[in-house]
Amino acid sequence: MAAPEQDPQRDADAEPGFDLEQGIFAHLLELRSRLIKAIACVVLVLACLVPFANRLYGWLAEPLVKRLPVGAHLIATQVASPFITPLKLAFYTALFISMPVIVYQLWAFVSPGLYRHEKRLARPLLVASILLFYAGCAFAYFLVLPAAFRFLTMVTPPGVEMMTDITHYLDFVMMVFFAFGLCFEIPVIQVIVAATGFVSLKQMKGWRRYAIVAAAVIAAAITPPDITSMLMLLVPMVILYELGIVAVRFLVKPKPAADTAGQAS
Repeated sequence: MAAPEQDPQRDADAEPGFDLEQGIFAHLLELRSRLIKAIACVVLVLACLVPFANRLYGWLAEPLVKRLPVGAHLIATQVASPFITPLKLAFYTALFISMPVIVYQLWAFVSPGLYRHEKRLARPLLVASILLFYAGCAFAYFLVLPAAFRFLTMVTPPGVEMMTDITHYLDFVMMVFFAFGLCFEIPVIQVIVAATGFVSLKQMKGWRRYAIVAAAVIAAAITPPDITSMLMLLVPMVILYELGIVAVRFLVKPKPAADTAGQAS
């Protein structure tokens, strides 16, 4: 019995779709591999930190405990809080430590699809974003939180004993860390918006006064209600804005005048 005749044209038409499906499937497999590696790193670091969870919480609570009145201390208002809250902190710390590996896995997945000039710009931005986020968290822990807790203990009304719940304290500190970490990303954000063409270097220089006002509003909104904490965030944000202008000048090439004229016409 003769084999059925194949249509070469039909096979040629089917190849592009088949290649597309194969490409998508390969990308999904690579994405899964990258996610597994990132999650495995977090789980491994978490497993190493769990035995030290209570000690980690003790370090985190130092800015408040050292400034509590005599006889005051942290409390646990829920039955499982003494067990769950340190574990939550261990998980947050594992994410914090594993962030370079997570970012690298993301970069390894995305970078093959980028142009050479995009890779040249993205590499320093990724490194800077991690370092600046770490710097913002360290700044909040060593400078802002001690000043804020000193102020809060001073303004406690007479007859009120200050005893903070350990879970509420962890949530408050994590929110402060996240807020300061994001605020320290100002130079990275400036480089990105300049590279995409939304804002030029000249516009950034002209918007200095508006940037200072916006920084003051943000500092007042996310810091504890004392002028010291507000200034501790406002001043670094203004400095970082100026550093962002310097970074844009060196990292982002201005568009040629011919391109600008062509777009205008």
